[in-house]
Amino acid sequence: MEMTDPAAERFAQSMLAELPLVEAPESVWRGIEARLDAGERPRPAPVFRWPRWAFAIAAIFAIVAAIFWRASQRGWIDTGHSSQTIAIGQIGTVTIAPGTRLRVVADRPEEHRLALQHGEIHARITAPPRLFFVDTASGTAIDLGCEYTLTADDRGAGELHVTRGWVAFVWQGRESLTPAGAMVRTRPVSGPGIPYFEDASSELKRAVDGRLDVNAALGAARPRDTLTLWHLLQRVSDTDRAPVYDRIATLAPLPASIDREKVLRLDPEALKLLKEELAWTW
Repeated sequence: MEMTDPAAERFAQSMLAELPLVEAPESVWRGIEARLDAGERPRPAPVFRWPRWAFAIAAIFAIVAAIFWRASQRGWIDTGHSSQTIAIGQIGTVTIAPGTRLRVVADRPEEHRLALQHGEIHARITAPPRLFFVDTASGTAIDLGCEYTLTADDRGAGELHVTRGWVAFVWQGRESLTPAGAMVRTRPVSGPGIPYFEDASSELKRAVDGRLDVNAALGAARPRDTLTLWHLLQRVSDTDRAPVYDRIATLAPLPASIDREKVLRLDPEALKLLKEELAWTW
């Protein structure tokens, strides 16, 4: 800003006149003259710049750390003392009982998957088969269009109770098909047991729930209990297989299209045909 006031200008000049003149040290002048003789010009102080690759590596580490943190936190549900209901995409709901811990493993249109660590859930699913899965320590419950209750403890022992439709419980190639009104127990190491209807006799339940007693199961079976016998066929020794098949044929007369010998060899197509013939009573 210019000073246009004459009085202010005269004041400034008087102040300058009062200041003593001080000569700079000889060493300062020698340094300046040497730089001028060499043609050097003053350069700004260097500014440190990170190389681009350093920024890229830092960004990658930040992204990876964020992904791992989110994965470690994602989907865990602990209900504590109250129940909770969650939506399974557009295909149904799962009610989680108090004291339950589970995790959301996948939530995609083609696959909805939970992992039940312990506790109890009640699933209501309306969708094409094999879209909803629940993993436990003793196997996986696969929805076939159904409603069911599943319990599990930390070791993997639990129960599956089906109230509508069908559920397949699988473990290391073993499969237990459980329709509405039936249940199956699951155990660590051995996976799902042999399913039976909730209204089956206590003799039949004891025969397949604990130490397997084939003769007791055959004696206690009703026509509807061919569900249990069909599974039993695939779990007993070769010598016990024929008596099981013959008991099935007694309880539910079979058409000639069912090949006994193929069934006894556990031919997959023959077992499927037998199941389809029997399932109308299940």
